[in-house]
Amino acid sequence: MDLLSKAYATASDNEDDGGSERPHPSPPPLKRGRPNTYVSNPIKMPIFSRLDLSAEAPLPGRYISKRQRAALAAADPKPDDPNPNCLNPSQVVGSLSDSDVPHGILATLRHHMKGIAVSNQTTQSLSAALRGHNKSVNAVQWSSTHAHLLASAGMDHTVRIWNVWSIDKKQARILNCHQAAVKDVKWSQQGLSVLSCGYDCTSRSVDVEKGVETRVFKDDQIVEVVKFSPANYNLFLSGGSKGHLKLWDIRTGSVVHEYIRSLGPILDVEFTVDGKQLISSSDESKSNLSENSIIVWDVSRRVPLSNQVYTEAYTCPCIRSHPMEPYFIAQSNGNYIAIFSSKPPFKLDKYKRYESHGVSGFPIKCNFSLDGKIVATGSSDGCIYFYNSKTSQLLKKVKAYEQACVDVVFHPTLPGVVASCCWNGEVSVFHRD
Repeated sequence: MDLLSKAYATASDNEDDGGSERPHPSPPPLKRGRPNTYVSNPIKMPIFSRLDLSAEAPLPGRYISKRQRAALAAADPKPDDPNPNCLNPSQVVGSLSDSDVPHGILATLRHHMKGIAVSNQTTQSLSAALRGHNKSVNAVQWSSTHAHLLASAGMDHTVRIWNVWSIDKKQARILNCHQAAVKDVKWSQQGLSVLSCGYDCTSRSVDVEKGVETRVFKDDQIVEVVKFSPANYNLFLSGGSKGHLKLWDIRTGSVVHEYIRSLGPILDVEFTVDGKQLISSSDESKSNLSENSIIVWDVSRRVPLSNQVYTEAYTCPCIRSHPMEPYFIAQSNGNYIAIFSSKPPFKLDKYKRYESHGVSGFPIKCNFSLDGKIVATGSSDGCIYFYNSKTSQLLKKVKAYEQACVDVVFHPTLPGVVASCCWNGEVSVFHRD
């Protein structure tokens, strides 16, 4: 071992003294020697400093730490609502004024409010075809305070306001506040504004005249339907895809009451005439609990008065209360309209119903006339059906569209005029002789 140690020690000493004639391998270049290439121009040497995480843009596929995410969020905050201020809520297409309505039709509107008869020649000019939606229209409603205006809600993400009998342009406003398809629209009784709801999980109140979104009501579900309370127009009810029923205050944007029960998606809601009770229709086909498909609720106590109103295995996409008599009707996917009492125990009329039209899975709606004597309904065959509300006899059938007629509503002052919408995006106004 001593001999080996001396041998290695001698070899090491010879290398240090340069006595060995063997070539010595040059050491590898140091990594820190690379910046020496910039020594000739030290002013232009890049300065490596600590990165500002708040200004750094994330690269695709790169891991971002919690600290970086917090810094990025602080530097570029995003609002909760994708369209918080509705920067382009309204496209002004035409006029909202009734000064654009022909004198004869304007006189007809005013005369009917006073109970004066109108000639047939004038009433024939009340029909109109309204084209603008490029997808299915889910709902239409007349304004009760401005009887020449009609609102429509479409799957093309828009709510459109129509000056139905305008000489110039019939389409007056295009409201673009929603980020997804619009399911329902209702006119407010206080001012020229509409309330709409849809697949973006919001209900939105918009001032039609100013084109300004006044309030957004955020929900945790797709909002299928909205309905103003007849007892207090500052309150409205909403129902959605998770089965939640909520009563909102439109002034504060807060929920006043919530009606909790394990329900399927809400299809429609309706108040009784006095506003003390509400009726909900939900899709219970997956749970096989048909007794919950229609529920009558006490509005103030927030409890169900009956959940065994309709026990047949069909969903009901529409509920309507009679404007005067104590009963309500429900559009059934069994291709008929059922009749129920509005008084406990809310019995189904087993001897009378409205049946000649078809539903076939479409969200077909029905409505009463102002005096409650006529029931009008859309149909999957594109026709509008008119029934006698007392006898359930079919009075008239009008071929309106080639595809399903989804909604039919009576004019608030002209008893023979109805507005309707179609699955292909058409909106029409008819006069029923």
